[in-house]
Amino acid sequence: MTDSNPSPVTKQSGNLFQPIFSGVLAALVGFASSFAIILQGFDAVGATQAQAASGLFALCLGMAFVGVGMSYVTKTPLSIAWSTPGAALLITTGAVQGGFPAAAGAFMVAAALVVVAGFWRPFGRAVAAIPMPLASAMLAGILFNLCLAPVRAVAELPALALPIVLAWAICLRFARIWAVPIAVVVSAIMIAISTELPANLLANPWPAPVLVMPSLNLDAVIGIALPLFVVTMASQNIPGLAVLRTNGYRPDVKPIFISTGLVSAIGTLLGGQLINLAAITAALCAGPEAHPDTTKRYIAAMTTGFVYILFALGAGVAAAFISAAPPILIEAVAGLALIGALANALVGSVADEEFRLPAILTFITAASGLTLFGIGAAFWGLIVGGALHAILKTKKAAI
Repeated sequence: MTDSNPSPVTKQSGNLFQPIFSGVLAALVGFASSFAIILQGFDAVGATQAQAASGLFALCLGMAFVGVGMSYVTKTPLSIAWSTPGAALLITTGAVQGGFPAAAGAFMVAAALVVVAGFWRPFGRAVAAIPMPLASAMLAGILFNLCLAPVRAVAELPALALPIVLAWAICLRFARIWAVPIAVVVSAIMIAISTELPANLLANPWPAPVLVMPSLNLDAVIGIALPLFVVTMASQNIPGLAVLRTNGYRPDVKPIFISTGLVSAIGTLLGGQLINLAAITAALCAGPEAHPDTTKRYIAAMTTGFVYILFALGAGVAAAFISAAPPILIEAVAGLALIGALANALVGSVADEEFRLPAILTFITAASGLTLFGIGAAFWGLIVGGALHAILKTKKAAI
């Protein structure tokens, strides 16, 4: 965790508009693919429509601030995103004692843990030492029920849900990166023709930030903060670093973790959760498609940040539209957006034979919806999977 700046450096000629286009594309795909999941997550833990819009606003501004600033200072394409797996965790966890302020307190604790991981390297190494099969299995368990939503939607509202699923599948065949955004567009059309939207939907499009005073609740800290921190590190930050390293960049992780953690903590005052390194859209900014010259690709990540400022201004409209839509259709789009992540998590969870049974137990527990002592299934999944692995390892050593 002591990496330096881009290596190797490849300097080639290229069009300056190329990284700008890649940055705009990354922002469009990133936002359209998962904003509904973010809003659902806020709603699940007790946020009002105004608080959810404020949280989305805070996330977009935080991503813009860190992405533009860090990319410019380091001249590295550091794409920043919200924690989509974290939002999926919130959906499966549901409301906690103390309501949304307690959830915001858990967000702040998770953000503080990210900062600690940046400052205190032994802690960061300890987090990285969590067996990836168990972390992947926990994520798969979190995502599983959400990914059933498209099937449920087709059963409940076939006339509205089938066009969404078909559009996603067809686009997946010809232009994979646009599959979820196209599904979002089709779902918006289906919602518009079948739902009575608020008459004043566009009357006041500007965001209205809402101050949220976070409160500390032990159940929320254990049930939300710890799993949120783990899934964000395991499924966002670590893969994001892998994408950067694959493309020849080796940034120092300390300022990345500290900046994303601090800005996330500030954002909790407006209802935001964690921001982190982008994983899925990172390749759009860090790969050769952004620019043949590796020293110019940071422009793509900066562009993504600037576009997120525009999305921040539309957070209120997005929240109002999602709130008026049939929940099952929003869940269906969210499920389609998460199927790829579920597939990757399942593959990662069973690839190593040593961890296969503990990972399956982690997956089953995390997917079960189990709640003990007010603590959600994701945390218990990691605990029971780790315990089984320890038992099996002890038995093997004894033999």
